[in-house]
Amino acid sequence: MKKSLLAALISAGLILSSPLVQASELNFPHLETVGVSEVAVEADMAEIDVAVVIKDKTAKGAKEGSDKAVAKFIARLKRAGIARSLIQSANLNLQPQYHYEKDKPAELIGYTASRRLTVTVKDLTRLNAILDSALEEGINRVNNIALKSSKEEELIAKARQAAIKDAQAKAELIAQGFGEKIKGVWEIRYFEQHPIQPVMLRMSAKGASYDVGESYQQGQVTIRDRIEVVYRLK
Repeated sequence: MKKSLLAALISAGLILSSPLVQASELNFPHLETVGVSEVAVEADMAEIDVAVVIKDKTAKGAKEGSDKAVAKFIARLKRAGIARSLIQSANLNLQPQYHYEKDKPAELIGYTASRRLTVTVKDLTRLNAILDSALEEGINRVNNIALKSSKEEELIAKARQAAIKDAQAKAELIAQGFGEKIKGVWEIRYFEQHPIQPVMLRMSAKGASYDVGESYQQGQVTIRDRIEVVYRLK
């Protein structure tokens, strides 16, 4: 009874109980800990999300304008050595445009065609030139630029191991402080984490400006992880 009460107090002081397993439902001495970690690394690549938006009086004209801009930009990227597998283009989005006046039927005034492209840039020193070429070929909207790391999988594994060690170290230290001993792991609760990718830019081509050169190479990708563990006490 004494150990059960002690374990419950320790558990309550560390984390909120899981919706799946309430601490009060465990009828044996136990201890819950949360292991956390954070790994930061300089970004060495980027993913850009751009789009072309064309307005025309006819659906055909709007479509042809957007298709032409996308095709020219893709061709330019390929000539620059960007692999086609690193270029993802979305399907056409065609929308009619109407003019509305009170007490009058809507008047069709044209169409808007848009297409998005996502390009993975593995060399940050080329990022500014690629953005310039996008605008030159008719791409008129840069939605965002997310900095990334080519070592993402390795860093995720590193952060996960660090979170595990953090949970273990906390459990051992707390149990020792109360004169208790860890018997083993009863339950592990883990939810997949995602890297925090800094977004460097949101703009429209019209009237917009962006930093050049080294400014695109500044930024870190941060990977955090978290694991919850329920330990049995002896």
